[in-house]
Amino acid sequence: MTAALGLGTYRVRNVKSAARIAVQAGAPWIDTAPNYGDGLALHDLGSVLRESPRAPLVATKAGFFTRSQGRTALGLGLLTEHDASAGHCLDPRFVAYQVNEAVALLGRVDLVFVHNPERAGRGVDRAVMHWRLREAFTALEEQVQQGRIPGYGVATWSGLLEGAFSVPDLLALAREAAGSTDPHLIAVQMPVSLISDAPITQALNGGGPLVQAKDAGLITFGSAPLHGGELLDAITPELVDLIRPGLSAGAAGVLAAGSCPALDFVLTSTANREHWDDAAKALAAPLTAEQLRRVTDELATG
Repeated sequence: MTAALGLGTYRVRNVKSAARIAVQAGAPWIDTAPNYGDGLALHDLGSVLRESPRAPLVATKAGFFTRSQGRTALGLGLLTEHDASAGHCLDPRFVAYQVNEAVALLGRVDLVFVHNPERAGRGVDRAVMHWRLREAFTALEEQVQQGRIPGYGVATWSGLLEGAFSVPDLLALAREAAGSTDPHLIAVQMPVSLISDAPITQALNGGGPLVQAKDAGLITFGSAPLHGGELLDAITPELVDLIRPGLSAGAAGVLAAGSCPALDFVLTSTANREHWDDAAKALAAPLTAEQLRRVTDELATG
């Protein structure tokens, strides 16, 4: 089984164009955030979703914001001066505000990720960071109860890799936030690539956060399959041939990430239809676990 291809809008210069390509291609998910596209991603994506009767599911995030968005929230009394200068906040009132803004701009929201909650742990101990995360979950549980969103998740860059929190930690915090054994935590997102390949090797060995999340019934998203383009500069023709001869470097990288066990969706950031189609065609025939292991073993010894 391979991950389905979705659109991630981080670093996408033309969100409208990329979203239209994803819609036309039948992508299952589009992932965005308030701070993407210099703060315009939600607005631009919303206009595409409204013109598309069969639009994909859409995930946004709460936590980061642009300077302009921070000044507005500061004026509304939703941020402290410190939070506004930090560019990141998980205060429950601000989380609720970002959800409401997203629903207004997008028309609907199918999933809200807490955005890089490890950022809230800088300069504080792990227990404080977990408390802040639980408070954000509480705000999102209230949004679910009010019918604004169906569920929430955690999108992290380093939190699951560096041990700031684990999938069992997230599940426990969500249960505490919900006050029940049936919280609305439904997804996790983390980088999965041949550069950030620990999730791949762990999943191949039957463990790691992606396997834990799948076993818990969560939806799993892999972000940055090309590691912000860094993989395109690092991948060699020989490695491409090992993955699958004839592929472009980009399609080979997406295929390797998307073949990771326990991964449901891999998010690519492209506004180029040819690049999208190349990746989708490659993913139609995923690598076997044995083939993927040969790739990771080659990287480990290379």
